[in-house]
Amino acid sequence: MMLRYALALCATPLIATPAFAQVQIASEGPVVNLSVTETVSLDPDIANLSAGVTTVEPTAVEAMRANARAMNRVIDRIEALGIDEDDIQTSGVNLNAEYSYNQSTQQQVFRGYRVANRVTVKLRDIDRTGEVLDALVASGATDIGGIGWAVDDPEPAVEQARQAAYANARTRAFDYARMSGFGNVRLLEISENVMGSQPMPYQSEIVLTGASRDSMTPVRPGQVQAGITVNFSYQMVP
Repeated sequence: MMLRYALALCATPLIATPAFAQVQIASEGPVVNLSVTETVSLDPDIANLSAGVTTVEPTAVEAMRANARAMNRVIDRIEALGIDEDDIQTSGVNLNAEYSYNQSTQQQVFRGYRVANRVTVKLRDIDRTGEVLDALVASGATDIGGIGWAVDDPEPAVEQARQAAYANARTRAFDYARMSGFGNVRLLEISENVMGSQPMPYQSEIVLTGASRDSMTPVRPGQVQAGITVNFSYQMVP
């Protein structure tokens, strides 16, 4: 007789990472399969910001040069805020021809070239998130792509989730063994998929403000989750 049962204890979606572990032992008796997901909520300590500068000029060369000047002002302002250069990264540069539609002639009209340049910033002092957002816009950023909240070191939370998953799986497997007329269980296989801290995107309207903290762009980091899904196979034994 072969009995297989799959149980999902949590339906939280996962972001899989390369971390993977597996232990397997051959079985000759009935087996119960369990998939257990455990997550831990954490206060984020990283804010990943995204800002862009867009320029339109008659020629591609002029558009690139104008954009470079504008983006340099943004990056200079970021560095002036004390953010390490290793936490500042260009994430994309795009150059495209710009057209508009002439209703009277029903034709596309060439307007020049558009350059879009984006930079991502890893902010390790999340209490300054509103200040940095306002500084980005004040220095020339033309759009803000949102905020991704994260945890710099999620491993302690992942380990906590791992231990909880292991304990829950064994309890469940033993319950199914007793209901099936067996006295105990023997672990056959373990595999896991680890999820890091899940960033939670945040969009807000950016308003230029003065230096008063009361008038800064408000942000609320909330919490992020770290956790693990562990798959178990148990043989039911007398």
